[in-house]
Amino acid sequence: MPGMKVLIVDDDAAMRASLEEQLQLDEEFTTHVAGTGGEALEKVKGGYFDIILLDVRLPDMTGLDACRLLRRNGVSSPIIMLTCADCDTVLGLDAGANDCVTKPFRLGVLLARLRAHRSQHENSSGAVFVIGLYKFMPSQKILIGDSRNKKIRLTEKETSILQYLYGAGDKIVSRETLLGEVWGYNAGVTTHTLETHVYRLRQKIESDPSKARIIVTEPGGYRLIT
Repeated sequence: MPGMKVLIVDDDAAMRASLEEQLQLDEEFTTHVAGTGGEALEKVKGGYFDIILLDVRLPDMTGLDACRLLRRNGVSSPIIMLTCADCDTVLGLDAGANDCVTKPFRLGVLLARLRAHRSQHENSSGAVFVIGLYKFMPSQKILIGDSRNKKIRLTEKETSILQYLYGAGDKIVSRETLLGEVWGYNAGVTTHTLETHVYRLRQKIESDPSKARIIVTEPGGYRLIT
């Protein structure tokens, strides 16, 4: 699975550094930071995050207000609020947060929450993944690209191929594995069927299908460049 992009929003520089250091020990995570609610809003305008860790106390606004603004700005990613013992968890959830973790917390607990919410979000109708210049919305079987929000409609098989390759991160996926995962191991289809679907998919998403830069052919299979 590709690295989970986590936005850490906390005005405490030491806390931000500590969380960054601990999350980056695991290759599963890539981290970005913001020290204010305003900075967090700017960050989400510039890119998609798989999950947001949001402190309840920020210098320019409360974390509750920041959470509400993020939701109003169309952010659908899971938001986990980092709260204090005297903060009301219900208020955080009412503001649009998916979960609240009380400080001080154990790293193992936070990691479990991060993974659980990402998994839940990936299987929801609002899941969005970034593939190159595209936003991939598997539940709607579409890719949205360029500044004009051009929609590229995908078939069910094309969606499944992209979703599985995305889940593999930068690893090469063999043709046999893709066949089994997308068509089922007892489907009796050949690798030619897969190659035909990949060819059609490239015609839709590659600027030059003859020189693929998104779905690249590797020895024994394919790899997705995100």
